[in-house]
Amino acid sequence: MKYIIVGLGTFGASLGSKLTEQGNEVIGIDQNMDRVDNYKEKISHTIQMDATDEYTVSGLPLKDTDIVIIAIGEDQGANIMATALFKNYKVKRLISRAVNPLHEKVLHAIGVDEIVRPEQETAERWAKKLSLKGVVDSYELSDDYSIVEVKLPVRYEGQSLNESKIRDQYHLLILTMISKEEVSSVIGKSRKIEKVHGVATATDVLHKDDILVVYGANKNIKQFLNDA
Repeated sequence: MKYIIVGLGTFGASLGSKLTEQGNEVIGIDQNMDRVDNYKEKISHTIQMDATDEYTVSGLPLKDTDIVIIAIGEDQGANIMATALFKNYKVKRLISRAVNPLHEKVLHAIGVDEIVRPEQETAERWAKKLSLKGVVDSYELSDDYSIVEVKLPVRYEGQSLNESKIRDQYHLLILTMISKEEVSSVIGKSRKIEKVHGVATATDVLHKDDILVVYGANKNIKQFLNDA
C-alpha cells in the first residue's frame, strides 16, 4: 500500500519507519530538513516541504495514495490547515492526529475518516491496523507475538470454530468473539452495543460481523488476514 505521512516527529517517524519495514511505500513529509535527513534511510521517501501550501501539496501523488496521515502534533494550526487541505483534495482515506478534545472536535468537523491519539495509542498498533486488512485493534506482546481483534472473514460465516480449522491451518488461538447486539432503551429507542463472549470453545458458531480476538505469531496472523 502507499501512504503519505505529514509530520516526522516521534509518532509520525516511528509509524513511517514501521510501515516501510512491512513493505509499504511511504512518503514522509516535514518542514524540518534535519528530520527529513534523519529518516531518509528508514522511510521509503522523505520530502522537505510545507504541507499547508496548496501548490506544493497538489504536486504529490494523491490519486495513487491509499492513506494520508496528518501526524503534526506540536502545531495545531498547521495540523488543521494541512488536514483541511488534504480533505479538499478528496484523498481516499484521511487520518489526523488530535492532541486534545477541542482539536478532535475540529477534525471531526472537517470530516476526517479517523483520529489518532498518540498519547494513548502506539505507532506499532497503528502500523498493524493500517497495513493488515481486517485488523480492528492490536496489542503487542513481543516483537513476534500479538493479540489482535480482526473482522471475521466472510468464508467462515456460519461455521463453528472447530469447522473453521483456523487453529490447525494458521496455528492461531481464538480467545473470544465480539458481536454486535441491538438493545432498546426504556423509551423504545434502539442502539447497537458490543457483546464480548466468554472463552471461545470448539462448538461456538461464527456469525457475520463478528470480531475475533486472536492470539498468535505475527507472521501467522498476517497470513490469515492475507487469505481472507
